[in-house]
Amino acid sequence: MTIDERPAGSPPPDIDDTTVEALGRLSEALETTERARGHLYSFHQLTGHADLQLDRVVELLRAAGHPDLADVVADELIGRDVLPDRWTFQIMEEYDDGYYRFFTGLEKRIRDQLAGGRRHLYEARMKRERQS
Repeated sequence: MTIDERPAGSPPPDIDDTTVEALGRLSEALETTERARGHLYSFHQLTGHADLQLDRVVELLRAAGHPDLADVVADELIGRDVLPDRWTFQIMEEYDDGYYRFFTGLEKRIRDQLAGGRRHLYEARMKRERQS
């Protein structure tokens, strides 16, 4: 029986428990990184939304007779870089193209080498143990 013919979550026959645990921990770390990436996307979207909300602030400050303060918001805050020379989309692109892409590629490379590409062996083992 080849690896592809075994039921989902079945480990290769020559893989030891420590390796299965290491792969499980690697998968867990990647899942945590996925969550961090989601928070980064939230940061990106929330920051962009806040910047767009400032247009109304400028309108209201002008209407209330505070043109100098409206100018400060319009000229010094709206569209401002969140990091030197970077808007949030650039942060996202650099994160995705650098750290995130490297992490996902390395996780797959290690999983392919040690488990024939099988995912979630640790969880599959835990499922079998908890259901028996």
